[in-house]
Amino acid sequence: MRMRWERELRAEGYRMTAARRSVLRALAESSRPLSVGELHELARGHHPGLGLVTVYRTLEVLEQLGLVRRIHGDGSCHSFIAASPGHRHVITCQHCARTTEFDGDDVCLLTDGVEKRTGYRIRGHWLQLTGICPACRAAGG
Repeated sequence: MRMRWERELRAEGYRMTAARRSVLRALAESSRPLSVGELHELARGHHPGLGLVTVYRTLEVLEQLGLVRRIHGDGSCHSFIAASPGHRHVITCQHCARTTEFDGDDVCLLTDGVEKRTGYRIRGHWLQLTGICPACRAAGG
């Protein structure tokens, strides 16, 4: 994943600095969404001189390229996780923060109806569901 990100960034004309690589590495190694602060702390383990501005700028570029996905938490700032290719949505566990992607093609039925009722032309959407994952349910969550 990290190598694919590096290739895509280079193809878009971005330099691959040690600081940027440390952000990519921390994101790729994480199995859960990371806040900007958490990502900064983890990436500093790979590159101690990493600045917070570099984390923000790298996330902005990765999000624009569709390589990471912004995750919204209950009452918290955004966090980020690697995105799979294609149009996908996420469901996040309210207990452990595990995030799973899923196909969401059926959303078109909803957006078509909204267009008809409101007169808007919908250009995009964002869908994130929350619930309790199977592991947390099995543990009594």
